Amino acid sequence: MSEEILINVTPQETRVAIVEEGVVQELHIERNTSLGLVGNIYRGSVCRVLPGMQSAFVEVGLQRAAFLHVADVIECTSPEQEKPIQEVLHEGQSLMVQVVKEPIGTKGARLTTQISIAGRFLVYLPQQDHIGVSQRIEDEAEREILRDRLIGLLPENHQGGYIIRTMSETAADEELLADIAYLDKVWENIQAASHDAPDRSLVFQDLNLPMRILRDVVNEETDRIIVDSRETFQKLKEFAELYAVRAVSRLEHYQGERPLFDMYNVEVEIEKAMSRKVELKSGGYLIFDQTEALTTVDVNTGGFVSGKSLSDTIFKTNLEASQCIARQLRLRNLGGIIIIDFIDMEEDAHREAVLEELKRAVEKDRARISVNDFSPLGLVEMTRKRTRESLAHILCEPCPSCRGRGELKTAQTVCYEILRELLRHARQFSAREFRVLASQKVIGLLMDEESQSLANLSDFIGKPISLQVENQYSQEAFDIVLM
Repeated sequence: MSEEILINVTPQETRVAIVEEGVVQELHIERNTSLGLVGNIYRGSVCRVLPGMQSAFVEVGLQRAAFLHVADVIECTSPEQEKPIQEVLHEGQSLMVQVVKEPIGTKGARLTTQISIAGRFLVYLPQQDHIGVSQRIEDEAEREILRDRLIGLLPENHQGGYIIRTMSETAADEELLADIAYLDKVWENIQAASHDAPDRSLVFQDLNLPMRILRDVVNEETDRIIVDSRETFQKLKEFAELYAVRAVSRLEHYQGERPLFDMYNVEVEIEKAMSRKVELKSGGYLIFDQTEALTTVDVNTGGFVSGKSLSDTIFKTNLEASQCIARQLRLRNLGGIIIIDFIDMEEDAHREAVLEELKRAVEKDRARISVNDFSPLGLVEMTRKRTRESLAHILCEPCPSCRGRGELKTAQTVCYEILRELLRHARQFSAREFRVLASQKVIGLLMDEESQSLANLSDFIGKPISLQVENQYSQEAFDIVLM
């Protein structure tokens, strides 16, 4: 599989697109006003302990207090150390914490006291002593080989544990030793900075987005890493020469006249990822609805009628939808609970094939995913680990007109609201005249189809009613002014 990584840098933001076989699969955005927090280490102060939730809120200097659960407190992780949180933490306590999940929506960042420092091939766990292997490496024999190999490379009496990342499978011993030395040095610097750091302050900031991509994403399948900023290209090259030697030859500085993302149609894909509706090549389509609790995906045949039978048409649409859904989840960075409503299939073999296709398609995803079988209602339930905001939450905000509902009240509905409000005002206030301020469409309806209703109300309350168009008002907005 051919993979290219495109890095677009502007003074305001950095965007990274991961392109596989010419198709955009992932998009990462980091803005200078809201840099990513995952991996950052802070000197925090406990502001509230909640025994009923077995959790605590910790002030680390962010807009909202961050959340720390008892399972993420290093003193409470093993069965023999298990304690209630109120016996381990108290209000005002100072402690070193690390962000493991970005603030999402109204929720603050998720914290842990179990510090981990990511390298290219290893993740260093300075407070622990075990050596784990990435869950993506499923072969048990391979896992043991990697574990024994790392143990053989570690110096005697070396403190701390490690998680062996998937990229270490192809790493040379020299690269692993360089990673160990780098991680040891970072931990030394963190400890030194932590001693002098006041509460609610940053102790260690993780790498910026381009460097994290170089560290975490680039692998043997990556053919090119194209950067459109000379300064960023030079910094990445220096970083790669020290910590990712194999990536040096793949780095390219893009100097073309056309914007990099235009060359690869990334801008078009971003616009499509903002839409509820996703067209399938066959003529079918998907509808994505994202809520705070979960995301629903509805599969429809649309204009696709080329199968041998209705059953065959439905089966082919669901197969194509499985691949598209997997890609859209990555591109939109949708996380949490995801409910997929495939078109109903009568044959068990078809349902099994569609489920297998979905599982195969999501294997490429770097996020942790769990896919359940079809429910009795014919729905597929799955979860995708959510560690940062979705693409829509980064790029969009709720519509001020509909306030996020996705629908507006009709002009007729607003007219009737105005008539009721006029009657209410007439009973409460003594005014010489009532003036209605509303949008052009609503005022037009009051002057035309609802003019008789308005005249009847004016006669009933015994006061004149005047109308005034306010072009800046949305269709739902109106005011009644007492004259």
